[in-house]
Amino acid sequence: MSDINSLLSYDYYLPPELIANEPVMPQENARLLVYHKDTGKIEHLKFQDFVQILPKDTAIIFNDTKVIKARIYGHKQSGGAVELLLNQPVNDNNFSCYIKGRVNVGSILNFSSDIKAEIIELKDDGLRIVKFYKNSKNLSQSDLYNELDKIGHVPLPPYIKRDDTQQDVSWYQSVFARNSGAVAAPTASLHFSDKMIKEINENFKTAYITLHVGAGTFKGVECDDITKHVMHSEFYDISAQAQQLITSDVTLLGVGTTSTRCIEYYARGASSSGFCDLFLNLNNRPIRQNYLLTNFHLPKSTLIMLVSSFIGLDETMRIYKTAIEQRYRFYSYGDGMLII
Repeated sequence: MSDINSLLSYDYYLPPELIANEPVMPQENARLLVYHKDTGKIEHLKFQDFVQILPKDTAIIFNDTKVIKARIYGHKQSGGAVELLLNQPVNDNNFSCYIKGRVNVGSILNFSSDIKAEIIELKDDGLRIVKFYKNSKNLSQSDLYNELDKIGHVPLPPYIKRDDTQQDVSWYQSVFARNSGAVAAPTASLHFSDKMIKEINENFKTAYITLHVGAGTFKGVECDDITKHVMHSEFYDISAQAQQLITSDVTLLGVGTTSTRCIEYYARGASSSGFCDLFLNLNNRPIRQNYLLTNFHLPKSTLIMLVSSFIGLDETMRIYKTAIEQRYRFYSYGDGMLII
C-alpha cells in the first residue's frame, strides 16, 4: 500500500508525446476511459458514448465559467519586456496577477491600447496585486475584461509549448461558457459539442455552477506531506437549480474537478457563493458527489489527489498506468475519464 500523505505517491512518468497540444475535433471523438467503482473494471470508449454509458438516473452539474484572454505582453518603463497573467479580481479595481519579469511596488507596466498596470503589492506566494488604467482611467472588472478581449491572448497552460492561435479561442472554451472570469478552462467540459448537450438535456437532469478557475490550478504541491498543502481559492456561485440537486438524494455527476469542488464545498455547509478553497484528497473524501468526469492530470497535483479521493490511490495509479499504456492523450486538450 502506498503512503496516501506522501507527495511522491502521486508521481508518475508521462512520455512527453502524450501531452495533447491541441484537441481532437470534433470534440466527441476524443477517447473516454470508463472506470466502474463497484468492480474495478476499465473500459475504453469514445466520448460520444457518454450518454449511453452514464446511468439514466444521474443528474449532471456543469461549470459555465468563461475563459478570458488573461495573458498580455508589454514593457516596463525601462523598456524591459514583461508578461502578465491575470489571476482573479481582489475587488472591483484591484487584481491579482503573475508577472514574468522583476517588478517593484509602484512600477508601471505599459501594454497596447493605452493600457497600463500599476504594481500595488508584492505577495509572498508570487502573486502581484495591480491596478489597471486606460488613458489614466481606473478600469473596473468588466472594463478590463473588455480590453483584454482586444489585446489579450488565450492563457494556454504552461505545458502546451506553443503560442496561442485564433483556433484556441474556440478550442479552449466550453460550448456552454457564460460567465467571464476564468483564466484556465474547466477542461472536462471541452469534450461536449452543442449536439451532445442537447442530447444530455433530453435524457438527464442538469444544472450549472460557476467557478472561475484561477492560475493556481496549475500550481504544484510543494510539501512532501500533502496534508501541509495550502489550497488556492477561487470565486464560485451555485445556481438555485444546482443547489436543489446537491441537497436532494439524486445520484450526482460533477463535470470536472471544478464542479466537484463546488458541489462538495456547498455540501459541507458553505454558502451559495464566495471563494472555494476545498482540497479533496484521501483525508477529505467526497461526501455528496457520486460520479466524476475529468481529464488526466499532472503528476503530484491536487487534481490527481482529488481523483484518488473517489477511488483510492492504488486504483488511481493503476488507471493512469493503463491510460499511458493505451496511449491516451493527457491534460487540458487530452482525453477524458469517467468514474461511475
